[in-house]
Amino acid sequence: MLFRTTRCVLTLSAFLLAGYLSHTQVMAQQRIDIDAHAAATPFPHFWETMFGSGRAILSLRESYRDDIRAVKGATDFKYVRFHAILHDEVGVYNEDEHGDPVYNFTYVDEIYDGLLKQHVKPVIEISFMPKKLAFNPDALHPFWYKQNVSPPKSMERWDDLMTHFAQHLIDRYGVAEVSSWYFEVWNEPNIDFWGGIPRMESYFDLYAHTARDLKRVNPRLRVGGPATAAAAWIPDFLQYTSENHVPVDFISTHGYDDEPVERLLGKDQPLRDKDIREEDRVCAGVAHVRQQIDASTAPKLPLLWTEWNVPGDNERRDTPYVGPALAEAIRTCEGVEALSFWTFSDVFEEGGPARKPFEGQFGLRATGGINKASFYDFALLHKLGDTRIASSANDAIVTKASDGSLRIAVWNLADVGKAPQAKSVTLHIVGVPESASVSIERVDEEHSNVLKSYAAMGKPAYPTPAQVEELNRETAPQAPEQRKLSHGNLTLELGKNALLLIHVGP
Repeated sequence: MLFRTTRCVLTLSAFLLAGYLSHTQVMAQQRIDIDAHAAATPFPHFWETMFGSGRAILSLRESYRDDIRAVKGATDFKYVRFHAILHDEVGVYNEDEHGDPVYNFTYVDEIYDGLLKQHVKPVIEISFMPKKLAFNPDALHPFWYKQNVSPPKSMERWDDLMTHFAQHLIDRYGVAEVSSWYFEVWNEPNIDFWGGIPRMESYFDLYAHTARDLKRVNPRLRVGGPATAAAAWIPDFLQYTSENHVPVDFISTHGYDDEPVERLLGKDQPLRDKDIREEDRVCAGVAHVRQQIDASTAPKLPLLWTEWNVPGDNERRDTPYVGPALAEAIRTCEGVEALSFWTFSDVFEEGGPARKPFEGQFGLRATGGINKASFYDFALLHKLGDTRIASSANDAIVTKASDGSLRIAVWNLADVGKAPQAKSVTLHIVGVPESASVSIERVDEEHSNVLKSYAAMGKPAYPTPAQVEELNRETAPQAPEQRKLSHGNLTLELGKNALLLIHVGP
């Protein structure tokens, strides 16, 4: 899973870094050797292919659409996933006075029209149950928007709804377009988002009906699951779909960096795996699921990790910590087609309306359209090249762009539970002119960190549009620092949770 082909030498020196270290601490020194002509492998930007967001109806709000435009501009992401396209607030399913089904796709059209206008395609998470179709109309989840998690009262009526839904989408958008989307059946059925009994068997039945319904409408539609929390049920799901000849075009599941290791990887893991640090747990989960798929009768199925995020304690997701943690995930994850960050926006209401801009929510933009450090982190990492040069460094990604330039990410991750330490990193680069031009961009505690500006503003709970504009202006990236290599070397100082993007010209 990890790249281990070039040298990374760590030593300690007695130099001090003002602003980051006390007089009793020393700055770590590191050298990273890079050969620009070393073998390179394709490097698809799997971490920015897809983003998650709250629920379907939110996409009709201007604040949501503002955020999608901003994040699209920073990352050029291709897909967005959200819950509850079948929630009663979207109005898809009703019954007339005779109890016969009535379908209404007005809001569905507005939702998907809005995404496509931004050149973003949907991952259609087929959820949750319309109350009039629910076996238990009172099976409401405790989330603020009270989605119904019941199985359908009639599988025949569910089949009819799925058929009409899929046919409507093809009629409106064309099969060529809709076949480029993903249909994911439900959300985390292994926990309280699904009320079927027994959970696994009843979900598998729902999945089988749904997948067959979609394929009957058009076999080109892509459908998958089980969309479980914490990478659960994958072998059982693969066995069920194989033995029962149920269509499946991709595997999807979820996991977060702060999941307990035993929950994400299973209780029978070797002792060495039970101490996996939080920042590496999702990618350990990805590798675990990839192995399960490879060992199945369908080893070539793509894996979509349709929810993940960094550890969320102490409102960490609002801080520059996200950048190094994201870079670590990019460095270590393999075998996944999309690693979907949950979420791109804090237009999000699982716990109700936001009370202030910074509450440790999942998104890249805070309430009101304020860019977090994570927004700028994603923008930096978007600039990585499309081929990768192997490196043994555990805090660097070396890539090459189509113009021949090197694009190198380097970071200083303050591990959860450990004291932060600044460090000096020297890149020793061969295969380029010894005095090649270099540009450096960074996000850290002092650069593009909106929390400092927000505190200086007095932490208003309801920032005005002018204040939002001021915050985004103050945190906008500065012009890249221009330097040159010195005999092939470049020395950089990285403070706590710094993420740097280094561009070495062709």
